[in-house]
Amino acid sequence: MNAMNFLISTVFDLYIMVVLLRIWLQAARADFYNPFSQFVVKATQPIVGPLRRVIPSIGSIDLATVLFAYVLCVLKFTLITLLASGEFVFGSAFLLLGLMALLKAAGSLLFWVLLLRAILSWVSQGRSPIEYVFHQLTEPMMAPIRRVLPSMGGLDLSILVLFIGLQFANFLIGDMLGPIWYQL
Repeated sequence: MNAMNFLISTVFDLYIMVVLLRIWLQAARADFYNPFSQFVVKATQPIVGPLRRVIPSIGSIDLATVLFAYVLCVLKFTLITLLASGEFVFGSAFLLLGLMALLKAAGSLLFWVLLLRAILSWVSQGRSPIEYVFHQLTEPMMAPIRRVLPSMGGLDLSILVLFIGLQFANFLIGDMLGPIWYQL
């Protein structure tokens, strides 16, 4: 059971992150023709495309994609419960769990994008198309921090400040919601 639980959680979490990346790429107006952006669009288009014909966007927020990510979070908990109990159970608690899981997945995605951007900045020196997209995604958050932090002789500590802020938000939400937050 633990192996299947791990597999279901991992597959759903990875795909939810790809769907959230699509939302983030659209909101940041990142380069659509970048190979990384093309991967994200092609991985999500079969389901998001038809949904976008029915559900309109609000500004730069693609509601169809947000709804798809939310449904994936709810479906993940439904499948894990089905696997654990052997019977189909769906309750209103899954709707709230799905919302919390979506919020946590967005924070986790931000963490991984920041981490990958930091690592790529050490090795690729700006020539990677993935690094270019990550720069477009994270620069709106890092630029205000850079304006406040004093210059450290070429060392950029804005990513570290964002990491600390993310951890603080994670612990704060965990304190407010209890142990269920850490199990999502």
